[in-house]
Amino acid sequence: MQIEAGSIAPILTQMFEQAPTFMALLRGPDHRYELANPSYLKLIGGRDVLGRTVAEALPDAAAQGFVTILDSVYRSGTPYTATGALFSMQVEPDGPVTERYLDFVYQPLRGADGSVSGIFVEGADVTERALAERSRRESEALYKGLFDAIDEGFCIIEFFDGPHGPDSDYIHVQANAAYARHAGIPDVVGQKLREMVPDEADSWVARYGAVLHSGEPIRFQQELVKTGRFLELAAVRIEPASRRQVAVLFQDITGRRRAELALAELNATLEQQVAERTAELMTAEEALRHSQKMEAVGQLTGGLAHDFNNILAGIGGSLEMISTRLAQGRVGELDRFLNGAMSATKRAASLTQRLLAFSRRQTLDPKPIVVNTLINGMLDLIARSVGPGIEVETAGATGLWTANVDAGQLENALLNLCINARDAMPEGGKLTIETSNRWMDERAARLRGLDPGQYVSLCVSDTGTGMTPDVAARAFDPFFTTKPIGQGTGLGLSMVYGFAGQSGGAARIYSEPGKGTMICIYLPRYAGDAKAEEEPLAGGGDAPRSGGGETVLVVDDEPLVRMLAVDQLEELGYSVIEAGDAASALRILNSTTPISLLITDVGLPGGMNGRQLADAARVGRPDLEVLFITGYAENAVLNHGHLAHGMHVMTKPFQLDAFARRVKSLIRPE
Repeated sequence: MQIEAGSIAPILTQMFEQAPTFMALLRGPDHRYELANPSYLKLIGGRDVLGRTVAEALPDAAAQGFVTILDSVYRSGTPYTATGALFSMQVEPDGPVTERYLDFVYQPLRGADGSVSGIFVEGADVTERALAERSRRESEALYKGLFDAIDEGFCIIEFFDGPHGPDSDYIHVQANAAYARHAGIPDVVGQKLREMVPDEADSWVARYGAVLHSGEPIRFQQELVKTGRFLELAAVRIEPASRRQVAVLFQDITGRRRAELALAELNATLEQQVAERTAELMTAEEALRHSQKMEAVGQLTGGLAHDFNNILAGIGGSLEMISTRLAQGRVGELDRFLNGAMSATKRAASLTQRLLAFSRRQTLDPKPIVVNTLINGMLDLIARSVGPGIEVETAGATGLWTANVDAGQLENALLNLCINARDAMPEGGKLTIETSNRWMDERAARLRGLDPGQYVSLCVSDTGTGMTPDVAARAFDPFFTTKPIGQGTGLGLSMVYGFAGQSGGAARIYSEPGKGTMICIYLPRYAGDAKAEEEPLAGGGDAPRSGGGETVLVVDDEPLVRMLAVDQLEELGYSVIEAGDAASALRILNSTTPISLLITDVGLPGGMNGRQLADAARVGRPDLEVLFITGYAENAVLNHGHLAHGMHVMTKPFQLDAFARRVKSLIRPE
């Protein structure tokens, strides 16, 4: 395709006018503007330059040396190229100075004779690029300054695929000066991990590889075995993940680590010393506890021996006198000795009951009761017991919770506390019985020897002489008393203490000499409502007889007790079968013999106790009534085991007429 010469000029003119780069044509040695395209005029703020020299039109350019460069190009005929040259110009006389960065070329133009006749100017405004580049350089300079200035070791590692698999090795691409100081390895940049520390490489790759693949930063401590340095490190992935780079910041904590190990060793030594000293103290404490226990046992056995010897002397003497009077035929005087023996027997039973209460082995029959109701029913008895010189006052809590407790034993405990309070006020005073709901948190419960929870408290306080701390600490001990000889057994408060503990609660003393004493019983709250109490069996009169020859099975390993029970029941018209152990009784119960009532001791020989016998009997006789008779409470069998419906308890010793009435109330004819 050919273009005619006449058509070229318009095309060149159009290109000149529309070119995105700035262009100008300067003529002569004084560089007079002959042409300037719109881009050029825009660059210089639209100034009118055609026909004027550069020095005249753009004094800013002359001042910055651009005219000098033009002179040099004109004289030498050598082109001049500039990259990112700064050109400052004040467009308005009072306006701001603008700065532009230019890439341009001064191209000399030659005439027909070869001499330079003008200069062609062409270039581009690269201000944005130049500013971005300057910002980048400044940022890099700042980064490098920080990189070299920080005291911690810092490096950037880049993973690559090695003989051990993908991302199985990495190379250090950057590291600051502190790297060598903390890690102990100089000139690390360019070094590969598996060449530096081949024996440790797997553990470091595992740590940093997890950061690379998950993007989750980590902090950890690890020993660099090669240099013996213990390092504390933090690592983070450099985004994007495709760069396969991780940044690591670390410091040498070898000194601190050695101090920690030394401290741990010292602590271990101290712990051993403390353990040894504690063992010595525990041994001494155990010896002291054993000594105190033996002292308490001595006091207990001494008190028991004194009281039981007196009781046995009364019983034995009465029986000897009965034997003598029978031999003499003087039967009219026997009642006096019989009554004496029976009275002594009751005293022995009472003493045993108090000891069982203290040891928490008495037989309890807990029922849901409202303690306020029980107290109100005892006020007349308490008033008569303490006498007219003592003012009795009650303060029952409104909305008092229900307690699950043996009402009879609680009555005995309350009466004991009131009598103790009376004895502490020989000149008269005031006795207060108070109840309240108590919610024990962990601290309050621990101070009282309880589990945290809800409790009903029953407190008896007096305005008497009070107790010293030493006396208060021993007040619950059996046979301990401050009363004159003959005026107290020392078992009253110990019975209260044992009863409260066996009921799942506790008893505590609060006293100051001269200011009186308060003793509180804490009983666990019962979640349900109180039930109406059963009517007591009528006492007195003749023992009720059998209604129709019902059969009773009596099981007891004590022949004398068994004989007395069998004789009593037979005299009342019952048909009685007896057995001395559970195995014999079970054979009878598994037969077709009709049985209306099973009476069994709880503690039986042969590996099966009374409760187990009753449970086995009820497999074939589900409606069989059972009456347990026991000398003390086999607690796990009778209390914690929760007696089933139709099972009942009587505590030895008991009066035979009461025994007969209890049998009559339970028996069911076949």
